[in-house]
Amino acid sequence: MRNHLAGESSRYLQQHAHNPVDWYPWGEAAFEKAKREDKPIFLSIGYSACHWCHVMAHESFEDEATAAVLNAHFVSIKVDREERPDLDRIYMSAVQALTGGGGWPMSVFLTPESAPFYGGTYFPKTARYGMPAFTQVLRAIAEAWNSRRDELMAGGERLVQALREQVGGAAEEGALTAATLEQAFQTLRSSFDTVHGGWGSAPKFPQPMILEFLLRYHHNTGDPEALHMVTHTLEAMARGGIYDQLGGGFHRYAVDATWLTPHFERMLYDSALLVPIYLHAWQITNEPLFRAIVEETLDYVLCEMTSPEGGFYATQDADTEGEEGKFYVWTPKQVRSVLSGRSDQAMTLYGITEQGNFEGKNILTFSGTYAERALLAETRQELFEARQERVQPGIDTKVLTSWNGLMLHALAEAAHVLDNETYREAAVRNAEFLLRELRTPEGRLWHVWKDGTAKVEGFLDDYAQLVWGLLALYKTTFEPRYYTIAEELMQVALDHFQADTGFYDTADGDQALIVRPKELQDNAVPSGNATAVTVLLDLARLSGNPLYENLARASLSSVQPLLGRYPLGFGQWLVALSSALIPATEIAVIGDPTFNDFQALVEVARQGYAPYRSIAAGRGDVPLILKGREQLEGQPTAYVCRENACRPPVTEPQELQTLIG
Repeated sequence: MRNHLAGESSRYLQQHAHNPVDWYPWGEAAFEKAKREDKPIFLSIGYSACHWCHVMAHESFEDEATAAVLNAHFVSIKVDREERPDLDRIYMSAVQALTGGGGWPMSVFLTPESAPFYGGTYFPKTARYGMPAFTQVLRAIAEAWNSRRDELMAGGERLVQALREQVGGAAEEGALTAATLEQAFQTLRSSFDTVHGGWGSAPKFPQPMILEFLLRYHHNTGDPEALHMVTHTLEAMARGGIYDQLGGGFHRYAVDATWLTPHFERMLYDSALLVPIYLHAWQITNEPLFRAIVEETLDYVLCEMTSPEGGFYATQDADTEGEEGKFYVWTPKQVRSVLSGRSDQAMTLYGITEQGNFEGKNILTFSGTYAERALLAETRQELFEARQERVQPGIDTKVLTSWNGLMLHALAEAAHVLDNETYREAAVRNAEFLLRELRTPEGRLWHVWKDGTAKVEGFLDDYAQLVWGLLALYKTTFEPRYYTIAEELMQVALDHFQADTGFYDTADGDQALIVRPKELQDNAVPSGNATAVTVLLDLARLSGNPLYENLARASLSSVQPLLGRYPLGFGQWLVALSSALIPATEIAVIGDPTFNDFQALVEVARQGYAPYRSIAAGRGDVPLILKGREQLEGQPTAYVCRENACRPPVTEPQELQTLIG
């Protein structure tokens, strides 16, 4: 039997298209049915790479008896959180308010008017883990709907009102101050795991935005402890099971405190956000391991997660053949069969033992030196090729504009820092794909693309993160078109997403949501608001337009009281705050990009880790930082300005080096 998901393009929804549950996609048909039949709605939100989503699907949604209860008493709606992050944010806030926690799969019960009145996450088929059986929950909700409906409706109305107040609440405002950066650093310092790196116990997340903030703090202050927190964490992750020692790239997070056992799903955004951190750490320390992680991770994305058209796929499953992590783990026997008599060193360095470290098998870690790692390159390739013969984890081939913007940003920056033409070409190809397939003729964005079709009106994250990627690509290619489109997309965000302070997550004109969400806190990815502030500051430097900086500073001012106290939830905001407080060095290189002398000046302008350096190059008046500046005696010429004061133009690389220090 096929339900109403059969025509959906989402891989996650397609995974449920043959369930006996009479699933509907989010839309008017489901709500009309709920009103007509006087039934509450069961809303289930998840994503294709989610292990516990698969567990609940197998236990309950594929079960005829459970489906019969759902079909009799509820109208059931399935939502892919990656396609509809707006719905995910609204109803996750509701579940967190109701239960104090959240996660996926998310299970929410709604009135036919879409107001939430009860919720949770995973419910087991039979009562265990201190949780009731799912059918017990369903029958209790159905009974309450029939006998205590007024109470449920009133509770739903109160919850919706609370969510609206939460979105509309204004924080105290004040002048931006470096004291906030210091407070955040001290908070992070006090909670840092000095043994294993990172923050927290289990599960442990990579925290890329926090690591970038600490690199900037070290850059600003010279504090060695800030740098140590970053390098210790990056090395621990690179050696741990959270990193794929054979194929490159990162799993979502570690379920333990030591980075050993990953949650095996792989998300595009983790690679996109961690690549720049390893790249910047390499620029600062010249540690070869960090560069290797950058290259291996990008090579993984280009090999495994790139569509023929140039888009980047969203996720890779945790499970293969019904087992979490089966694709990635090894036994000593398997290693010996691949390496014959040459297995001893590999087994020692990769931590492979007879007893194993994961359900009797081995997640690969690495304990040797970088030189030993390099010597294992051939062995690593042999094991990788043998692993490729296994059943591969499934890939969700949808392309999300927002996550692609993050990956574009990482790839473009790596292209010029590492002078890698493959990365540069892939970045250009990705940008052209996104602008061709996910941008409308009117200049608006779609959120998701799959199998040749784009859909779902773009969210703030899509605009802000694609602008971030396009600005990085401009700084790699100095192609003015990428800057121009970035500025146009930011104007769309200003026209259609702007709130009294900051931005809403959804565009104006959408009346179908119970709340117009406005996410401030960073999660696995930077919030749309934090990213928007980041790119507004960048645009301000390149364009000289004070509107951009004024908007960014107003947004920062409204959240500043939270940043020092709760840095782990506001990492990208801290990065943006440091950009607002530290004077930028603006460099304009004027001339013909094909000339060697021009490239020599650009190379000096780009060198090293320089987070507050803003560079434009070429001829013309796009961006405006180039306008009105001439070449001296026909030679490529560099103009340097800082703190609203400009130095005399120079034509020699050594002179430019002296000016920028």
